[in-house]
Amino acid sequence: MTEKTKTSGKVKTSEIIVPDKLYFRIGEVARLCHLPAYVLRFWETEFPQLKPGKSNTGQRMYRRRDVENVLRIKKLLYDDGFTIAGARQQLRVEAKTTRHQDALPFPAAHTADLKRMRHELKEILGILSTRHSA
Repeated sequence: MTEKTKTSGKVKTSEIIVPDKLYFRIGEVARLCHLPAYVLRFWETEFPQLKPGKSNTGQRMYRRRDVENVLRIKKLLYDDGFTIAGARQQLRVEAKTTRHQDALPFPAAHTADLKRMRHELKEILGILSTRHSA
């Protein structure tokens, strides 16, 4: 866990380190994020991005992505001063921008190079097939 800052007495959201685990129970997330469990349950109703699964016993099981979403929501609401509606809209905008990423810049291959490579591969295939049949 992180230390509290001396000036404000609060732990900054950016200082929280999420442990490398697959699942977290609601109590663990509450302690980790310094939030009451009822706030997490309320946020589940307000933010569609926050959908923890449930175990066989009905216990909420947060994945790492859910915990990161909780921290992002907390930052928007508590640090950045967003309203719940504003934070919901901001998360939607962020999700859209991550979905519309540019394609990776693959080098443009020249057709002559491709034809040469194809010809060489056919030659190798011919050599291998004659060895296999012999």
